[in-house]
Amino acid sequence: MAPFLLPHQRIGDGPHHVVAVHGWLADRAAWAPVADDLDGDALGYALVDLRGYGEAKDAPGPYTTARAAADILALADRLGWERFSVVGHSMGGSVAQRVLAAAPERVRRLVGVSPVPAGGLLMPPEQWELFAGAAENPAARRAIIDATTGGNRPDAWLDRMVRRSLDRSDPAAFRAWLDSWAREDFHAEVADSDVPALAVVGALDPALGAELMRRTWLRCYPKGRVTELPRAGHYAMDETPLELIRVVEDFLRADGDA
Repeated sequence: MAPFLLPHQRIGDGPHHVVAVHGWLADRAAWAPVADDLDGDALGYALVDLRGYGEAKDAPGPYTTARAAADILALADRLGWERFSVVGHSMGGSVAQRVLAAAPERVRRLVGVSPVPAGGLLMPPEQWELFAGAAENPAARRAIIDATTGGNRPDAWLDRMVRRSLDRSDPAAFRAWLDSWAREDFHAEVADSDVPALAVVGALDPALGAELMRRTWLRCYPKGRVTELPRAGHYAMDETPLELIRVVEDFLRADGDA
């Protein structure tokens, strides 16, 4: 049986290949605010839809970061990309690290945008209840987005983010993904990796901020660094798109072959 091919959008044809992975509350449309301004001369992107999202909304599981990493490696094989960088937002940051764990020799550079640590994300019971209920409860999704962007974003933006999340994700898959990215601990599989690794966080994000990255990301990656965007929360692609592009692409282009 042929492997499942992740639906994807190509942007640019630069020699440094990059797979971009969305987070829990969106499909690859999460990257739309930055897509038009990416450096397609130096970098060639593939923006993917994970199983349960977007064009892969009806794809069967398992809905896990490990399965997603295997899907990304299969896509890279299909594209003829022997080595590539991975950029992942939130849950996608966990997926990106799973790719590194599965095939360290293939990953040039690693970027997490508000990334979930490789050790998962512990939550108190009331927070877990909110997240677990978000599969079927739009108000819970809105509360999560609002809380992780400082509680001061426009109502119309919050409503649009929730509509996109509902439209572009399968509820059962959405719920299953939570168990994987929040509860699985694979940090021992990436600890002491020598891959250059950048974590970009928003100062307005109380959940996945600079302090957590110093305790997790920097301890896993000796060549890691953390950059904080002062005007962003958890969704820097929407909140501060040009600042995000500059930080991420400067880091990717620092690879000598880019």
